[in-house]
Amino acid sequence: MSKWKPVVSGVPEGSILEPVLFNIFINNIDSGIECTLSKFAENTKLNGEGREAIQRELDRLEKQAHVNLMKFNKAKCKVLHPGQGNLQYQYRLGDGWMDGWMD
Repeated sequence: MSKWKPVVSGVPEGSILEPVLFNIFINNIDSGIECTLSKFAENTKLNGEGREAIQRELDRLEKQAHVNLMKFNKAKCKVLHPGQGNLQYQYRLGDGWMDGWMD
């Protein structure tokens, strides 16, 4: 068995506090959102009509994450461009552009 050590920062390993704080953040992430936001275990999907509305929601989500000292894994954030004739807009998350997928 491990010996007790003082914790000077962070969340102690094995603590229930980290997942509880994450659940509080993720459960409130969609408050005030205009687009459709689907939440899964560790994934969030944003769906909406209109480039400006989607970009506004991405900006709001990034700001809320920053305020809560969290961040999105931008390497995993993608834009899906479904359908023929899609204008394939580019979207920004924070200070970087998101990669797109074709349907």
